[in-house]
Amino acid sequence: MYSNADTDWDAFDPAQYMAHNYLSLTPDDRRLLALTRDRFATADLPMDARGLDVGSGSNLYPALAMLPHCREITLWEYGAGNVDWLRTEVADYSPHWDACWAILAEAAPYRRVGAPRTALAERARVVHGSVYDLPATQWDLGTMFFVAESMSELFDEFLAAVDAFTAALKPGAPFVAAFMENSEGYAVGDRPFPAVGIDSGTVHAAFAPAADELVVERIAPMGEKLRDGYTGMLLAVGRIRAERGTDPC
Repeated sequence: MYSNADTDWDAFDPAQYMAHNYLSLTPDDRRLLALTRDRFATADLPMDARGLDVGSGSNLYPALAMLPHCREITLWEYGAGNVDWLRTEVADYSPHWDACWAILAEAAPYRRVGAPRTALAERARVVHGSVYDLPATQWDLGTMFFVAESMSELFDEFLAAVDAFTAALKPGAPFVAAFMENSEGYAVGDRPFPAVGIDSGTVHAAFAPAADELVVERIAPMGEKLRDGYTGMLLAVGRIRAERGTDPC
């Protein structure tokens, strides 16, 4: 079985991945984006919140979803090609992300951001680092989209990635995390990348020791699937518990 360390993440092609997955928004992503928007639009956040997006890859919409609430957004990414792509894209993002902003701007906090392209360039910073090296309790809200289940075939590494993500957030921090359900792996161009099969119960159990208000929603494929080898998408939303590992009841 392939571990995260067995994979050459510097060979990941962000332009190919973006073109296949995000150049045109799928109905599935529209649903994910709307749910993320609604979660953060109603969250009680400090005026100077710091946001974290883990494993951003070539996807800007999680960062855009945090934009109205943050003075600073950290995009934490491991692959060298993804880091370079993100630094270029954050500085002046491409027009196809405007469709994402249009969905976000259906909620009032987003409409208060007069120039999202400029705001993202000013507030976002890209950090080259592994999910396993995230510092603890640094951020006020967080996102992690299609990362923990899409970096290894080992279930323990999936759990460790979820634990590292939740540990990086402060007590009370709202979070949104998305996953491919029952993923069998994926390809970017001709290069295969590993994944581990998970379902809603798996995701709920992974977050339960750290999260209150935890809900995991399954999103069935809407229209044509992005690829073979998965059965749907999962979205986990919640808030980091003050004392992790305790019984919320």
